[in-house]
Amino acid sequence: MPESKPGVIRTALSAAALLTLWITVYAQLAPLAHRMTYGLLHLVPGSHLSSAVEFFLYETPKVMMLLTLIVFAVGVIRTFFTPQRTRRILAGRRESVGNVLAALLGIVTPFCSCSAVPLFIGFVTAGVPLGVTFSFLVSAPMVNEVALVLLFGLFDWKVALLYAGTGVSIAIASGWIIGRLRMERHVEEWVYQTKPGSEDEVTAPDWRERLQDGRIAMHDIVGKVWPYVVAGIAVGAGIHGYVPEDFMAALMGKSAWWSVPVAVIIGIPMYSNAAGIVPVILALLEKGAALGTALAFMMAVIGLSLPETIILRKVLKPRLIAVFIGVVGTGILLVGYLFNFLF
Repeated sequence: MPESKPGVIRTALSAAALLTLWITVYAQLAPLAHRMTYGLLHLVPGSHLSSAVEFFLYETPKVMMLLTLIVFAVGVIRTFFTPQRTRRILAGRRESVGNVLAALLGIVTPFCSCSAVPLFIGFVTAGVPLGVTFSFLVSAPMVNEVALVLLFGLFDWKVALLYAGTGVSIAIASGWIIGRLRMERHVEEWVYQTKPGSEDEVTAPDWRERLQDGRIAMHDIVGKVWPYVVAGIAVGAGIHGYVPEDFMAALMGKSAWWSVPVAVIIGIPMYSNAAGIVPVILALLEKGAALGTALAFMMAVIGLSLPETIILRKVLKPRLIAVFIGVVGTGILLVGYLFNFLF
């Protein structure tokens, strides 16, 4: 039943009041962290410990507030993109157009590595080309709202946009290349024998229901990732306070040409997510790591995670998995070297 006009107005006013409160509190985080570090805890200014503690006390609530706000907003946006609607958008498109749409839809749709197999089956049985499906599977975990929120909060909007742009480009290019290789025979046979799921959709929700879905998404996602956020910021605080700049510059700086492939090789088997890895990347950059090397490491951890690869083995044969890792890994390498050259 459509929401009444007074109900919509009350909802809008409540949202505006909460947003105003959010902005007020957010603006006080930096001075509050400073007062807690040196006024309440009485730490010595300029020491390794005080630098690490102030970093932790400022970045933790900052990231959590940003995460809560954006995840809520994306949760509302996701109510417009059901799995059935996503399949219909991608099915029947020209492959080149489909690659672009799939990569863009991967940013805003509520899918992660745990849903990789059912999504893959649903896309293939709905007639979505294999390459287009891979564009989606690369984009969805790599360029997600958690990664973008943390990059925006810990760096600035330019770095967040650069990451989003390069992540989407890798997804588009990887899907296009895999599509050109005609590797459909390397999908497990039982996938093609699966009957398509129902395309019936429930009635479109009203705004009260959409906002409720946003709150549910906020509760679920933030509730799951906050330990990774705290752990990642704690590691970043330790690096920020104690790791010498010369050491990190030598290990991951521009002069170390081998650092980009090493970062990708190390990142692929790691199990982490954006919430845990982005704060570490911030600390590495502050200590002299090159931007391209740090982003390549982050992309490898998020976009080529070991859990997703293991899950995809249920529907893909080893050769196609190897091609998937090789193509995406090569794209990440190129991005790493490009960023190191430009910045």
